[in-house]
Amino acid sequence: MLFYERLFEIAPEVRPLFKDDLAVQRTALMEFLAVAMAMLHDPQGLTLLLRKLGRAHRGYGVEERHYDQIGLALIWTLRFSLGPAFTPQHEDAWTTLYNDMAGIMMEAGRNA
Repeated sequence: MLFYERLFEIAPEVRPLFKDDLAVQRTALMEFLAVAMAMLHDPQGLTLLLRKLGRAHRGYGVEERHYDQIGLALIWTLRFSLGPAFTPQHEDAWTTLYNDMAGIMMEAGRNA
């Protein structure tokens, strides 16, 4: 919930892209993150998944500029939730991972 609160705070224009009840969306996000982490050892499979998601998100109205806002909200949420356990090395790793994943999704959205 923190992630979505932060996202809507920094990017209120994205709120209409989501249903009023975010319960399903929160679950989908957590499941996606778990799957993505599990697929880090399968880069080709992860890339296929990200391309599919990028095309779908383009259809939902997600614009490329939103990916930066989502990344900021994600990193903020991790930093806030994990506190001192979220070290600068963790932040660098998550930022790099997110940027790589978002890049694949944006490219797929452009080609949708």
